Amino acid sequence: MGAVSRAFQYQALPMRVRFGVGSIADLPAEVADLGLTRVLVLCSPNHQSTGQLVADALGDRAAAVLPEARMHVPVEVAHRARALATELHADGCVAVGGGSAIGLGKAIALEHALPVVAVPTTYAGSEMTPIWGLTEAGTKRTGRDSRVLPASVIYDPALTVTLPSALSVTSGFNAIAHAVEGLYAPDTSPLLALMAEEGVRAMTTALPPIVDDGTDLDARSEAQYAAWLCGAVLGATTMSLHHKLCHALGGTLDLPHAQTHTVVLPHVLAYNAAAAPDAVAALARALGTTADPARQLWDLAGKLGAPQSLRELGMDQNDIPRIADAAVASPYANPQPVTRDGVTRLLRAAWAGEPPHPIPNQ
Repeated sequence: MGAVSRAFQYQALPMRVRFGVGSIADLPAEVADLGLTRVLVLCSPNHQSTGQLVADALGDRAAAVLPEARMHVPVEVAHRARALATELHADGCVAVGGGSAIGLGKAIALEHALPVVAVPTTYAGSEMTPIWGLTEAGTKRTGRDSRVLPASVIYDPALTVTLPSALSVTSGFNAIAHAVEGLYAPDTSPLLALMAEEGVRAMTTALPPIVDDGTDLDARSEAQYAAWLCGAVLGATTMSLHHKLCHALGGTLDLPHAQTHTVVLPHVLAYNAAAAPDAVAALARALGTTADPARQLWDLAGKLGAPQSLRELGMDQNDIPRIADAAVASPYANPQPVTRDGVTRLLRAAWAGEPPHPIPNQ
């Protein structure tokens, strides 16, 4: 590789990470190190007991628990959370759970600039990015703002052992999607490419033993390590067609987040493969194969029992045209041209559960 092709920029994201089984015990010290004295603990309704345990561990530093985090961060939920933070005079948030809880923390930080401590219990990767998202009237808006980047992250693999097998798989594929897009993003770099390749390798290695035994802490640790890498790649690069489609499917149709990423990923990779040979080569190395990585990921999802069609997620076939329109109306950067016909074909295959179809470079 010549000197010209090595020219790139890389912005390191300022945060502290504590990683390891049992690291949740460090949360009170982490909150104290940040100088926080009244934190709002955020979680989804099904993580309320975990949220309360966290609040109990924080003692007087916990102002309240808000168990209202929801997928795609509805703007109404964000408004209530922001109002409560103001009412309680909160000086920070602890977000416990997946992308929904962490996304709610980001919504508060976006308006009030309160530091967020993230305690992820899935592999969504939101904790590693300055990307926020809010859904209003069926449209999901996203943006980047340094204020929403968590100040610190505590990765404790023991907190993920209760994540059901099916959700572990789809959450893991969600993470893989971050890495895949980072490999062909216009602002990728050699460092990010290494992180992305290693993230895909680690996650695809971890998921089969997790399905076999959800209490396997070695596999859970490997998956959380992969989620960290994949999330960091997403946080440092530009999103492309995959995330554009998933934002449209989630915001417009309220399809489940991780499952949608799982179904869409192989199809978008096949769509872009001819225009992204370096990314395809990196994924082949990560997967340990000489075969088509898009088909390999599709096969792995099926082997692990993940959904393989948008139809089984609740999408109506008649919704394909408006999702295609949304993807083409304001497309993200993408190695292949984003055409309505091409996206429509992609969505039809993903809706029907067909294997991914490669297309020639355009």
